[in-house]
Amino acid sequence: MTLRVGVIGGGQLARMMIAPAVELGLDLRVLAEAEGMSAALAATATGDYRDLETVRAFVADVDVVTFDHEHVPQEVLRALVADGVSVHPGPDALQFAQDKIVMRKRLTELGVPQPEWAAVSTLAELQEFLDAHTGAGVVKTPRGGYDGKGVRVVRSAEEARDWLDALTDGDALLVEELVPFVRELAQQVARRPSGEVVAYPVVETVQRDGVCAEVIAPAPGASARLVEVAEDIGRTIAEGLGVTGMLAVELFETDDERILVNELAMRPHNSGHWSQDGAVTGQFEQHLRAVADLPLGSTAPRAPWSVMVNILGGPVDGTLESRFGSALAAHPQAKVHTYGKSPRPGRKVGHVNVASDDLDDAVYVARAAAAHFL
Repeated sequence: MTLRVGVIGGGQLARMMIAPAVELGLDLRVLAEAEGMSAALAATATGDYRDLETVRAFVADVDVVTFDHEHVPQEVLRALVADGVSVHPGPDALQFAQDKIVMRKRLTELGVPQPEWAAVSTLAELQEFLDAHTGAGVVKTPRGGYDGKGVRVVRSAEEARDWLDALTDGDALLVEELVPFVRELAQQVARRPSGEVVAYPVVETVQRDGVCAEVIAPAPGASARLVEVAEDIGRTIAEGLGVTGMLAVELFETDDERILVNELAMRPHNSGHWSQDGAVTGQFEQHLRAVADLPLGSTAPRAPWSVMVNILGGPVDGTLESRFGSALAAHPQAKVHTYGKSPRPGRKVGHVNVASDDLDDAVYVARAAAAHFL
């Protein structure tokens, strides 16, 4: 009998699971938030993922549930588990991707290297932390932030007064040291329920205005020690948190040669898009293998270098579709992936992958091909 995989969330990550699901012989079904979303091809239902009865109705016809995002409430997730639904990753793991303070506490228990941090709920507590950390820090809302949202660099507690004033009783903000990093990295691993874990090469990510713009795989100039430490961090977190499916660990490489954990994502992630065309097993296929508890695939690169460039915003005039001809004719080695989204400033509407024997060539072609869609 064909295994039915339900994905909650109809964004581009669910969309990019469709092709590998077909190839693996899986029946992919999607609960989309609204009509016309990226994963419309596989959307069998629309509705509010925060509503338990809506989600229950969707999962009644699937064998395993996974996610396009981490925002499904814990009470919904735990109700599904109580109903006997196979949920991957489960609520015990997802809580650490949903709440950054909960994540920081657990990573501290695991002994994973991370920035110095504190949970603060008053101006005095925040100012005390800043004074102890060279007068600056990064304040984050614990829940809901992504792509630079819910993040603020402050040099005075007053700069976060509005967020502190908005807190309800028992709530707090997360403040972290302003890390002196030289670049950002990402380590992806996959883990299946039976315990098998595989790791991808550590990659370098380039952020612009808080949004991932480019990824280079593997991270240029990465020493054998850095590669070993990054993979060990990824495996430790996946096993220590009980993650099932893909896990992306965003990392800082500091100017004093530390590797520190920034944030986590328990799903396919922008830092792994390169693997669609640059690895033996792309992250979307790997995620489906993992949540279905199938043997995991090889993570070996297909070429010495792979570069991913995001298409941010899209064309000012015309459509993405109208640009394919010129992009593919000029750069036949580029692989273009679009998300079925309308252009909007700053919006992720697609990405370009290029695998090559030469890094400079891969960077040039990926950027040039992506430019056709702007």
